[in-house]
Amino acid sequence: MSGNRSVRRVTLAAALSALAVTAPAGAGAAAPAPAPAGDQAEVPARSGSTESAVDRVADFYGSYLDVVHDQGRGTLAEALRVHYLTPELRAHLANWERREHADGVLRAQDAPRAWRVTYNDSAMGRAWTRVRLTFGSAEHPRHTHLLVTCDLNTLRITDIQPDTGK
Repeated sequence: MSGNRSVRRVTLAAALSALAVTAPAGAGAAAPAPAPAGDQAEVPARSGSTESAVDRVADFYGSYLDVVHDQGRGTLAEALRVHYLTPELRAHLANWERREHADGVLRAQDAPRAWRVTYNDSAMGRAWTRVRLTFGSAEHPRHTHLLVTCDLNTLRITDIQPDTGK
């Protein structure tokens, strides 16, 4: 799927090899020793596209969680909502939040520690992504799942609902 956020895995040995600097001939300096051949540590690389609805949803959730985690709901979190969410969705979320006393973007009262966005479907000018939010500790994770709708013309998020298909 060309519009999906991709994660490229590179072995530690390949990463060290790409970063290795060899001394000019006769300089007397030794080149760095290569990593052991059996080392399978991986270094993720992240990328995205401004034209991808899935990437836009991932960018929004990544930025929003950083802000909420670091600063709480404030002017920056609101600015992200204005930029990424339609006015209709913002009004809907405001009503939901007054009723539920929770963050409508996250469908939770506290901030998750991790997120994952995956493509689900697209049709009739819309794309649907599944968002998994991870709460709790690494030893005892809890997940919630959301189904997020994005307009393919504007790339703005038009709906956020609990994902009942999970």
